[in-house]
Amino acid sequence: MFLVTGATGNVGAELVRALAESGEGVRAVSRSGRSEGLPAGVEAVAGDLNRPETVRAALTGVRGLFLMPGYGGQRQILADARAAGVRRVVLLSGLSAGTGDRDNAVAGYLLDAEDAVRDSGLAWTFVRPTSFMTNALQLADQIREGDTVRVPFPDARTTDIDPYDIAQVALRALLSDEFAGRVLEVTGPEALLPADRVRILGAALGRDLRAVGLEHEETRAEMEAGMPKPYVDAFFSFFVDGTLDESVVLPTVEQVTGRAPRTFARWARDHTDAFR
Repeated sequence: MFLVTGATGNVGAELVRALAESGEGVRAVSRSGRSEGLPAGVEAVAGDLNRPETVRAALTGVRGLFLMPGYGGQRQILADARAAGVRRVVLLSGLSAGTGDRDNAVAGYLLDAEDAVRDSGLAWTFVRPTSFMTNALQLADQIREGDTVRVPFPDARTTDIDPYDIAQVALRALLSDEFAGRVLEVTGPEALLPADRVRILGAALGRDLRAVGLEHEETRAEMEAGMPKPYVDAFFSFFVDGTLDESVVLPTVEQVTGRAPRTFARWARDHTDAFR
């Protein structure tokens, strides 16, 4: 039995599907505990990672745990997992943890999560991805409304990764001892600018979309309307000040899974309905 937290999220949903397709028993933890959309045989569990007591019973009989970062109950959940006989934990971290910058709000919470896992006494693997291809869904409203798409950080070239590939890496880390004690930095197969992704989305939709870069002041105002300022500062540090380089293609996905990561063009073709 494997326990997947964040089971309705971008990576968690893919991992639940991958484990089920591999014939493994799966408990899917989400705040709602909804079973709709889960593969047959998957057990849906309601749990809040900020309230460890809501997750404790679900750890019974679990061999491996996939853990989301950034929640207040993490250390207790890990202690409960060890007490329940869980053998290994795979943590979804992020490439920015590699900067070691604890003053950066994003890198800092990822580093704290990694510390908690290292301290847990469980065998562990950290999966550190670059930005997700699914971030492009934030452009959906603009694309539905017209052919001009305003994009933040227009000069930031990133190797965005399909959550499917993150899940495939996590799957192998859960099922094998081979990756215990390892940090797996994973990227997509190509470095693209925001304008490249808009063009590729346009091709998938059969439209001629045009990207217009936002000024940094506009980007900051829009981001601060939706997230705390320290997190906005963190992204400006990454993509304006250049403290994080997500432009380098790494071979990790192919090394771990035996096949190349999916392209953004494939992701766009698979998700055209979200932009119509």
